[in-house]
Amino acid sequence: MIYQQRTVNNIDTKISQHTKDIIQKYTSSLFKNATLEFYGIKTARIKELINVELPVIEVSDSSTDFIFLLEDNSYLHFEFQTTYNKDDIERFAMYDLRLYVRDGRSITTVIIYSADVKKANTNLNIGSLLYSPDKIMMYDYNGNAIFEELENKIKSGHDINDIDMLNLILLPLMRNTIPKEDLAVKSIKLAQTIPDKTKRNTCIASVFAFANRYLSENKLNELLEVLKMTDLATMLIEEREIEIAKKALRKGSSIDFVKDITGLSIDTIQELQEELDNE
Repeated sequence: MIYQQRTVNNIDTKISQHTKDIIQKYTSSLFKNATLEFYGIKTARIKELINVELPVIEVSDSSTDFIFLLEDNSYLHFEFQTTYNKDDIERFAMYDLRLYVRDGRSITTVIIYSADVKKANTNLNIGSLLYSPDKIMMYDYNGNAIFEELENKIKSGHDINDIDMLNLILLPLMRNTIPKEDLAVKSIKLAQTIPDKTKRNTCIASVFAFANRYLSENKLNELLEVLKMTDLATMLIEEREIEIAKKALRKGSSIDFVKDITGLSIDTIQELQEELDNE
């Protein structure tokens, strides 16, 4: 398995590719049920979140944020930006053009600017080619008011809808009186109080997935400290250990050895062995 290693105090916070896949699954499920019309963006409904890798040297060090396949077979390209730079617009245009040449699908690009950016010209006109991605200016949204509204709604026991969930995960990017890294922490803590387990884990996973796009390494470490206190983190750890156990069992490791390296119970390991034997 491939690991991304982070250390928070003495806490092991390895994030395996399998763990990233789980987070991606929750994030994708949110967007499948929601639309961006609340933010002024109209597209076909989202079908799935996909991984797109373009083997082009010029863009290999600047991977895209999110690519969604829509129900009309076009792409929705998301980018998160905390600063405005014309070079970024050129980079997105290069990426979209290469993606179009490769797959032949039309592409709607949406740049989400954090509240740090008050104005941004996203049009790129080079004569015969015009690149005009949509933009969402989070400065236009009152994060303080939206957080208070969400907090009251959740605490009063009311069910939250898809727009509420989107507002919660985008909250750290909105105009607010506290820094976005602190608001990301507050968002995860608020999400942890959502009664519905699926919605709770979807919001937590999505806040963390998006934070990876706009927080520094140090701030992400602080967010991981909060994440480890959630039931989603417990599930991710268990999933990771199960994958490690399966890999060890496939190599012929003993049940006692697998117990030592994973901490799983003998009963659980025996069940995993039976599943492998029946494959």
